[in-house]
Amino acid sequence: MVTQHGVRHPLLVLARGVIAAQARGETGATPPPIGRSPPQACFVSLHAGSRLRGCIGTLRPSKQSLEEEVAANALAAATRDPRFAPLGLDELPQIQVSIDVLSQLEPAGSERDLDPDQYGVVVRQGDRCGVLLPRLEGIRTPVQQIAICRKKAGIPADSEVTLERFTVLRLEEA
Repeated sequence: MVTQHGVRHPLLVLARGVIAAQARGETGATPPPIGRSPPQACFVSLHAGSRLRGCIGTLRPSKQSLEEEVAANALAAATRDPRFAPLGLDELPQIQVSIDVLSQLEPAGSERDLDPDQYGVVVRQGDRCGVLLPRLEGIRTPVQQIAICRKKAGIPADSEVTLERFTVLRLEEA
């Protein structure tokens, strides 16, 4: 998502700046101030073309502002996603950043309360939890969403789970 006249959203500028500073080895660099929004949960995703390169987020805010949440999750997506090696400086030009700002979680009684184009989903069983954002390529049904979340969390297909849903405001680099 791009704001009017091709200007990137300030949160995207913040996320890219934090990632770039880390890739250059500038540990402890302070991101530029861009305001201070109320605390809100978010996910930061990194893609190289159509391939995921990192994604880290929070279901509930853990920082004092959305800007701090974005900065922390951008850094984590670039350096601490266990599926990938830390992002190298040479990769930075090929990476596209997206930010999903989450609504509050709400209970979903069953898959009938889900729509993968509108809602992300959280599948829980005890201390296990799987999360999937909405509007992901190739995910067309709630059954697919739930199955992916179960697999991510190691929850057996036949076990009882609780479902929660959320919406997102997605910001994407063009």
